[in-house]
Amino acid sequence: MGVRFEELAWRETPIGAISLRRRRDPALDVEVYEVKLDDEFLMSSLFPVAEIELARLGLAPLAGPDLDVAVGGLGLGFTARTVLEDDRVASMLVVEAVEDVIDWHRRGLLPFAAGLAADPRTRFVRADFFAAVAAGTGLDPDHPGRRFDAVLLDVDHSPRNVLHPSHAAFYTPAGVRRLAASLRPAGVFALWSDDPPDPAFEDVLAEVFTAAESHVVRFPNPLTRGESANTVYVAHSPA
Repeated sequence: MGVRFEELAWRETPIGAISLRRRRDPALDVEVYEVKLDDEFLMSSLFPVAEIELARLGLAPLAGPDLDVAVGGLGLGFTARTVLEDDRVASMLVVEAVEDVIDWHRRGLLPFAAGLAADPRTRFVRADFFAAVAAGTGLDPDHPGRRFDAVLLDVDHSPRNVLHPSHAAFYTPAGVRRLAASLRPAGVFALWSDDPPDPAFEDVLAEVFTAAESHVVRFPNPLTRGESANTVYVAHSPA
């Protein structure tokens, strides 16, 4: 059965107190892992579908082997773990701002992400994804200007609902254009959002990339016994 509730980790960070907790949901008869920032829920293991689809939809358009992938935001690890399930992936750089989140995975606190930290293709970088893009030096501090076949981002709730005001500039044409410089020809930028497709952000992607699609990912919600939906934006750089 296990304990009904346990706080596995807690730390004060520049954007608030982040915590990882595990609880037993008696109604669903499952263990639920949740991440909170102060009193706000960031993610739950009950709803991994769109995070998984972020990786699948982001990698699907790519051709060829030996893909180099960057993931912005580690969280519970569903996106990164799904990236590693693609045999074409040669390397995965995970950019995470909170060292404790990386530590959760290194300590094996998340059983559904087992093997993520130990996979030789994985490399963690403790850095602010948005600050790295704004600086224009690239996502890999050891290799300035490095380019990737795909960059997958899941940090903010949506382009309009950001976790910190400093992130907002990323979702402008200038911000997204700086990110596009980190992509190889025919590379892909994919973004998770908790909101429905945003026409204003779709216009931003259309201004910067050669093509972009907004995928509405629907999934059953065991709490409401209904259906919920997230959005995954997928944008393509020129070949």
